[in-house]
Amino acid sequence: MTEAAELPPVPEQAREVFGDRYADAVRYAELLAEAGVKRGLIGPREVPRLWERHLLNCAVLSEVVPEGVTVCDVGSGAGLPGIPLALVRDDLKITLLEPLLRRTNFLAEVVELLGLDHVTVVRGRAEEVMGKIPPVHVVTARAVAPLDRLATWGIPLLRPYGEMLALKGDTAEEELKAAAAALSKLGAVETSILHVGEGVVNPMSTVVRVEVGESPGGVRFAAKRAKAARTGRARRRRG
Repeated sequence: MTEAAELPPVPEQAREVFGDRYADAVRYAELLAEAGVKRGLIGPREVPRLWERHLLNCAVLSEVVPEGVTVCDVGSGAGLPGIPLALVRDDLKITLLEPLLRRTNFLAEVVELLGLDHVTVVRGRAEEVMGKIPPVHVVTARAVAPLDRLATWGIPLLRPYGEMLALKGDTAEEELKAAAAALSKLGAVETSILHVGEGVVNPMSTVVRVEVGESPGGVRFAAKRAKAARTGRARRRRG
């Protein structure tokens, strides 16, 4: 098979978007096209559209991520959107959260190879890591699950007044309406649909933003979060 040969020419927009990290972005695209396909992290049919549909589509998420915040990329998979975001934003502290070992191995290799010192790879499910990783300002996700289910995993990882940014497609508005009740129970106080990447990707990337109040996850997670915090403190004291 010749998946790597199918990698399309690098679009001119990539130089502008990735700047000093342009060469690293190219290397990441090559890794996805080679090791990513061989290990079953992406399908061979995705290789010809790696730049437009994946790398650039994810990198433009940076337009709506605040400066200097902590980010958890839930269900990071092959590193989308977390790694493109890390390449364009070295001011962020990013955790790539992924339950499958073969994917976390790949992510760790990419992070080391590209020298992404501000990125940490954690193996686990979102519902398992509460209390084990500090609450973050921003949760990101792409192609993980419908919004209502994604919210139950991602929102409890947020610190008070944080936000979840989910890259979605044409169904964004429908998903947001369908998830309204669930989001409210999880402590969401405001939701919106954003379009990013004007002049970079066509169509523009669609982002569902879910902002939370002082109780991310709502009442049902308040006790669980407090218990996790107590357990974490006790573990640190013993250590």
